[in-house]
Amino acid sequence: MNQALIITRNLSSATAAVTKIHRSTYARVYKAVIVKPDGSTIRTRCYPEPRLIIKLPLDLNELSDKDKQIRLALRKPRQQVKVQEDIEHDFDAKKYLQFVKKVKK
Repeated sequence: MNQALIITRNLSSATAAVTKIHRSTYARVYKAVIVKPDGSTIRTRCYPEPRLIIKLPLDLNELSDKDKQIRLALRKPRQQVKVQEDIEHDFDAKKYLQFVKKVKK
């Protein structure tokens, strides 16, 4: 064979990590941006559902005591407000007759 036609290709794990996905089996994996707790981001194609941003949880052990108490207070369930209905019907429709317009035919 002609020496000019022989093309050698050195494959390694470093070159495979920066190329695009050439397989159709990864067609159902969507692109996502992973946001770390420090604010840095990583663009990746790893999520099986179409989501734009994935935010990783914050490590509470790294926070100060004041910030930790604020975060834990936000996690507590809020109390629901009970609404009491008025049963008395003291509505007078005659008071509002002046605002009704008559339609001419």
